[in-house]
Amino acid sequence: MEWFDFGVYSYVASTLGRTFFPSHNPTAQLLLSFGTFAVAFVIRPFGGLFFGPLGDKIGRKRVLVTTILLMAGSTFSIGLIPAYEKIGLWAPGLLIVARLFQGFSTGGEYGGAATFMCEYAPDHDRGFLCSWLEFGTLGGYVLGAGLVTLFTFILTESEMHDWGWRIPFLLAAPLGITGLYLRARLEDTPAFKELQAAGQAGQSHRDELTELAVEHWREILNCMGIVILLNVADYTLLSYMPSYLNVALGVDERTGLLILVAIMLCMMLLITPIGKLSDRVGRKPLLLAACIGFFIFALPAVQLMSRGNPWEIVGGMAILGLLLVILLGTLPATLPAMFPTHVRYGAFAVAYNISTSVFGGTAPLAITWLIANTGNNAMPAYYLITAAAIAFIPILLIPETARARLRGAIAK
Repeated sequence: MEWFDFGVYSYVASTLGRTFFPSHNPTAQLLLSFGTFAVAFVIRPFGGLFFGPLGDKIGRKRVLVTTILLMAGSTFSIGLIPAYEKIGLWAPGLLIVARLFQGFSTGGEYGGAATFMCEYAPDHDRGFLCSWLEFGTLGGYVLGAGLVTLFTFILTESEMHDWGWRIPFLLAAPLGITGLYLRARLEDTPAFKELQAAGQAGQSHRDELTELAVEHWREILNCMGIVILLNVADYTLLSYMPSYLNVALGVDERTGLLILVAIMLCMMLLITPIGKLSDRVGRKPLLLAACIGFFIFALPAVQLMSRGNPWEIVGGMAILGLLLVILLGTLPATLPAMFPTHVRYGAFAVAYNISTSVFGGTAPLAITWLIANTGNNAMPAYYLITAAAIAFIPILLIPETARARLRGAIAK
């Protein structure tokens, strides 16, 4: 539900550009739209700094209830903002405010969800069970992209521009209520309850952040390095690609969205078997395979897509999708396990969101700008190759966590 809310923006980015940013240049409108997309990532580290230590202090469940309320409310509000032609500069201003609330919420969401699932999962099955987290992420993206694709078929272009784009945002209200109901009925994790019983929960924000900086900076840097590749790949393929196909390659918007939905559905079929495989062969072999794969195959995949033939686009996106799903199926069980229980939520949220803010959320904006200024449509590949080169070293350095007890687990 969170990722439906967060992802749907990218699937109507070109429409939002025309609605909220006046310009006769489609590329300029798209840059402004993705600039607003990136704004949410500027605030994400602050959400991580706030919600992460709070989750280590008061529990994972309470924070996750709060984040879904913030996300649903801010997403719903985007669907209510009048166009630029009606209220002028207030329109992009209100859109930016809503995106800031979305970003602040997301800063506590992924770290909390991953920590929650990781702490519930048994040691021998953690990869498989935690991979369902990203199954849900892809499900949210598929729902968002699927709805937008459906509306492009049943509505005219003018209807889609005038009001049709608002419907997915307004659906955030019933989805948020459903998510709130589900989360409110969960119990907190056994690991956090053990921490409370042992009197080890409840550090102040300042004390926890100080401990992270002094004692866990190596793990945080390694986590950030790995997350660079995850999020550059994630946001390039799942958020930026529809606009790239449409604006850079001239592919029909409907065709691009249909291809992406099909790729994501295939990824959903693969993600939990990959999580299970990581329990058997280890996390690091799979992560290294994905990293090397992006370094070698990103450019051929993008060059294949640039030919414009629908089947070649499918082939190129399938290559990138396979490499990405290896990361998605493996990392939810890998990254939280790098940190001990009493700082797990905070450490993971801080590392994940700083890396995502600087490199992941800015990927669509940076790639759009690079293409506009160089005329080179292969820029998505070079961005991915750079991210893979950065991630390779921290993947080598992290310990293998498959079938191992979580750090900081209290012995019974």
